[in-house]
Amino acid sequence: MLLLIGLANSANFAFAGQPGVESAPHGFERILNFLKLTFVDARAYPVFAVMFGYGLVQLFRRQCSSGATPGAVRRILLKRNAWLIGFGLAHATLLYFGDFLGAYGIVGIICTLFLLNRGDKFHRIVLAIWALMAVEVLFIGARAALAVVNSTGPAHALTNSPNPSLAASSYLGSLVDRLHEYPLHAASVIPFIMIVWLGIWAARKQILENPGAHKTVLTRVAVGGLGITVVGGLPLALVGAGWMHVDKSAVDALSLLSHVSGMFGGPGYVALFGLLVLRIRTLSLPVRAISALGQRSLSGYLFQSVSWMILLAPFTLNLRFGSTAYTAALVAIGVWVVSVAGAYAMSRRSYRGPAETLLRKLVY
Repeated sequence: MLLLIGLANSANFAFAGQPGVESAPHGFERILNFLKLTFVDARAYPVFAVMFGYGLVQLFRRQCSSGATPGAVRRILLKRNAWLIGFGLAHATLLYFGDFLGAYGIVGIICTLFLLNRGDKFHRIVLAIWALMAVEVLFIGARAALAVVNSTGPAHALTNSPNPSLAASSYLGSLVDRLHEYPLHAASVIPFIMIVWLGIWAARKQILENPGAHKTVLTRVAVGGLGITVVGGLPLALVGAGWMHVDKSAVDALSLLSHVSGMFGGPGYVALFGLLVLRIRTLSLPVRAISALGQRSLSGYLFQSVSWMILLAPFTLNLRFGSTAYTAALVAIGVWVVSVAGAYAMSRRSYRGPAETLLRKLVY
């Protein structure tokens, strides 16, 4: 999950805009654009949303099993999510406008107040909502296909929407820009509550704790979710790779299809990871190391933003080797590998992680 998010965010930093792809790709850049638009963009962040909802239920159960009353647990969750908003504001102000922590803190407060204490029948509503969203993807896909067929204007390349904070020539200038960019971005993330709610439903069924007992569900969600997200992202990926040429209105329609279908990547990837667990027979070093980073995902997420700021910002190292697309991909992979190694070293010393330790002290 953090590797996918790293590939998305490092590209945003490197290109100083979104989606962070080469507008006139050549050679292997075409492959990078194609893979990023098919499997990463608008598809990595929903994984966080599903797991955030899942974690809310796990935290609630853990506190109740320790003897706390439901009312006391809700107060703890409200406090924890309020601090997440604070973490997000600091993260967005100091490092990266595209923060998700603050918005998830707001969503967490809403879920704690209105969703966690509901019964199973109520939570089935979210399944109906997702069925309607699948129908919506079909309608948007049909409109996008019609736009491609009727494309008659000049070919329009996929371009990046600029983010001033990522192109600023000074840290102070980038900070001021981030203060303007963050509120709108945070507001755009709040509708992810529908993805978080799905994670809450899955956690109530303990699907990931018992993947063997839910193999059929996991298989259907993995195939269906990733199928929708890949098919929905494929046309825009072909445009981004320079293998399909359509006019601007068609590109806009394909972009909308890619973003809406990307939501299904959240449950799809989570289900795939759940199925992978069934294939793991021994806790090898790579498995233990990646698990260690998962247990310190907040620190790993913030470490990435610090790394992008140091390595890619115009006023710091501003690293460039080869093309910008190569730079973004290699830096993302390198930073993720370092974070995995660091998390494993922390686990060997039974250290929770700096961000997790601070959050726990503030909440408890």
